[in-house]
Amino acid sequence: MAREKISKIAYKTLQQGKSIAGLAHKELSSRIMNLLLPDENFRNFNIDKNLLIDIQNSMDYLREEDWNDAENNIYPLKLLFDEPWLRYLTQYPKIWLDMPNTWERRRKQNFKDLPKNIDDESYPKYYLRNFHHQTDGYLSDFSASIYDLQVEILFNGTADSMRRRIIKPLKEGLNNFSNRKKSSLKILDVATGSGRTLKQLRGAFKKERIIGLDLSGSYLKEASRFISDLDGDLIELVKGNAEKLPFEDNSLQAISCVYLFHELPRPVRENVLKEFFRVLEPEGILVLADSIQVNDSPDFIQIMENFHKSFHEPFYSDYIKDDINSKIKEIGFNNIISNSFFMTKVWSAIK
Repeated sequence: MAREKISKIAYKTLQQGKSIAGLAHKELSSRIMNLLLPDENFRNFNIDKNLLIDIQNSMDYLREEDWNDAENNIYPLKLLFDEPWLRYLTQYPKIWLDMPNTWERRRKQNFKDLPKNIDDESYPKYYLRNFHHQTDGYLSDFSASIYDLQVEILFNGTADSMRRRIIKPLKEGLNNFSNRKKSSLKILDVATGSGRTLKQLRGAFKKERIIGLDLSGSYLKEASRFISDLDGDLIELVKGNAEKLPFEDNSLQAISCVYLFHELPRPVRENVLKEFFRVLEPEGILVLADSIQVNDSPDFIQIMENFHKSFHEPFYSDYIKDDINSKIKEIGFNNIISNSFFMTKVWSAIK
């Protein structure tokens, strides 16, 4: 019991330390960039004290859920302490060196600053942009190399805790196939990015076949490097478009998708959901994780509005008002459940 208490204190200390580091970076970088490249349109907004209290309470609830899931063997306790510190140390100087470029792009509203060697016809038009002013968009090895740490800073060190909210509903959904060997079950992670979600999934699903799909070859290369030393069977990486999944009908038992939908135009969201329904086997589980929305987190509207103003997220303001639950139901899914954890909303549904 004492050992568990010490572990929980260590976990909370780690999370609080990451939160402080993220806040400190954002405060320092904003001050320096506003001094070097001032822009009246992008001043930091002030958060009132009540909202700060709500944010802290929401983060505390997220951490408690994270700890409880590990304690209840939803995933191994070691995942809570699994931080790629060496990787972050190599990424952090790159973020500072790249910051003037990112800031200048933001000032000039230049959203088409992409590598010249990109074949535009290989990607949908909505994808060919500098989401959140990212250098090269999602289309270079450099972009992929710093993305994970940027997300950690953005969410004040809570990104992995929020990603892990998909694991419990995935496990519950896969119980529909408990009469099969775990090695025969396939979990597809769509928009898998640089592999951080894949590592969380492999930690929780030791025997299941895991597949990561992304539209960016650069991010898949980064994911390959990141997951190369994981225990268990090799994770398969596939380059593909979520609107045209390269899988047969009824061929998968589970699909996860983290932080994709807010970067899709509304018609594309619906197309992607239809593809998820097509490739899932009956009784298969779909779990989505993305930004909170206005209807479930009205106290955080100020943060949501500032997010799409400060970052280039052209579809975000529509996403936060979109009735995703209704779309999931209309397409044919059942048992739809949604919950919010800090800045992330999680849906689960059964085909």
